[in-house]
Amino acid sequence: MTREEALKLIQEKVKTKNLVKHMIAVEACMRKLAERLGEDPEMWGLAGLLHDIDYEVTKDKPEEHAKVGAEWLREMGLPEEIVNAVRRHAGRDEKPVEPMDIALYAADPLTGLIVASALMHPSRSLKGMDRDFVLRRFKEKRFAAGANREQIKECERLGLSLEEFIDICLEAMKEVSDALGL
Repeated sequence: MTREEALKLIQEKVKTKNLVKHMIAVEACMRKLAERLGEDPEMWGLAGLLHDIDYEVTKDKPEEHAKVGAEWLREMGLPEEIVNAVRRHAGRDEKPVEPMDIALYAADPLTGLIVASALMHPSRSLKGMDRDFVLRRFKEKRFAAGANREQIKECERLGLSLEEFIDICLEAMKEVSDALGL
């Protein structure tokens, strides 16, 4: 599947604009992480872009989230590495095992934290933000409480410090800031 085909699929399955923006943010992070770790940016990017493909169908059945999407992707013939990463990113039945799984599991909540940080930054954009601003928000447990800090810290399993991980994802999101509206 190409990125264009993935975007077309997202247009069919996902109607919530902010969810699409989130998926694009995660895609950007996954591509940058793949480059940093010597992995395939196209494959990792697709995993990031498609990871919440089933969210609107499963939002009332959270225990099904990621299982349904993974099955859809398997039926479409996507590589098993992408299917597994999408299934494991929810962290319920199967924990992340492979580097792609771990990266997706950790990047998913970090993008939410970064977006929330940007919205309260004086510039109200990603462009003016730096790692220290995000780190301060990270330490505020009540800020963007849905962004699971323990999940974000799983980046250490990839050999990345929290600071490096934030730098990589923040840079990636800045590159797609127009698409994110930030």
